[in-house]
Amino acid sequence: MIGDDHGLDAGCYGNRVIATPNLDRLAAQGSRFTHAFCTTASCSASRSVILTGLHNHTNGQYGHAHRPHNFHTFDFVQSIPRLAQAAGVITGIVGKLHVSPPAVYPWSFEAPGDGTGGIRDVYGMAQDVARFLKQTGGRPFYLQVGYGDPHRAAKGFGNDRDYPMVRRKKYSPADVVVPEFLPDRPEVREELAEYYESVDRLDQGVGFLLDTLERSGRAKSTLVIYVSDNGMPFPGAKATFYDSGHRLPFIVSSPNQARRGVVNNAMVSFTDILPTAIEWWGLSGPTYALHGRSILPILERRSPLGWEEVLFSHTFHGVNYFYPYRGIRTRRHKYIKFLQPEIDMPLPSEVFASRTWHGIKQRRDTMMGTRKVSSVMRHAAEELYDLERDPVETTDIASKPENSDVMRDLREKVKRFRQETKDPWLAAESQRGDA
Repeated sequence: MIGDDHGLDAGCYGNRVIATPNLDRLAAQGSRFTHAFCTTASCSASRSVILTGLHNHTNGQYGHAHRPHNFHTFDFVQSIPRLAQAAGVITGIVGKLHVSPPAVYPWSFEAPGDGTGGIRDVYGMAQDVARFLKQTGGRPFYLQVGYGDPHRAAKGFGNDRDYPMVRRKKYSPADVVVPEFLPDRPEVREELAEYYESVDRLDQGVGFLLDTLERSGRAKSTLVIYVSDNGMPFPGAKATFYDSGHRLPFIVSSPNQARRGVVNNAMVSFTDILPTAIEWWGLSGPTYALHGRSILPILERRSPLGWEEVLFSHTFHGVNYFYPYRGIRTRRHKYIKFLQPEIDMPLPSEVFASRTWHGIKQRRDTMMGTRKVSSVMRHAAEELYDLERDPVETTDIASKPENSDVMRDLREKVKRFRQETKDPWLAAESQRGDA
């Protein structure tokens, strides 16, 4: 299950205002990862990593799949559905997919949304899931359910109508938790209240799906994973390098778990999902090296050794949103190499059109919560953040002499990461002499 623009806003992740009893139930049945990260905080690119186990600069899905952007995953890539189908595993997609081409992502069963994933009828999606499970006939399966919530709609967050079987819950702007990276203003609180309602609906959809799985008789043999593709659709989160864009819910429930309700502090990445799937099925992976590893061996452990850093990469959001960077996140530090530091970091169109951003611009705010607006939009060629002292990432410390050893180490790790994953942007930097 993939939420759309859902940040760490759930009861099991510490938000006591928003009601997410079904995600909380899933976490109680399985393992909740506290340090899970997408590799790119942008929809199509992130989903391609989930499905391929490769960073998006390697798999070719540099940005959005839909028109006019038209990015495609390379033909050679062996995705989860491609590997599964070759092994006789039946595959299904319900709701949002948002990657291309179909030859790389084949499905035995399709009940898609509107192409870019505007489906919010979560009960209807559960009915599609029931149809899929009935068609599996007891065979092994891979099912991906892509929710449209809580992505912004043309107006608001899709809360302007009722949905079948969904209990509509309004949230008071006075009650929402304003993140430190956003200004505490009336329009921000109002939009957060709308976002909460959309997350609430998403959670009900999770409940419908889990109940459907149970009724099908397949729950006791099914590995269930819930993630989001990127952070919440607000400035300073979605499509940025900050933890507010990358650090996401990641909940896994295995029928084989002896320990349940595990809080797992391993640093895991979306590149780990495909290796997990193929280990679950007992399949061989692609002939090329994957960028992640299976989390099944650590599922019941709180603090497993050797899971202390993640790597990330962003190139495009839409074709008109080019802002390439590569980086690494450890327990304490985050290092980012910006490949085009001379350009401003653009906002996704729906975030740019939001009341939150309009308020910031109209008031000519210099601060966006605890971050400077200028420092959010413009970045140096290299930046470093101390996440223990500065968890909201407000102060770049790359130029401080006392951090030279950390900079050297992380810079080298990112360079090696780019070489090993065949980053195409390295060639241009080599020609300029700045690689």
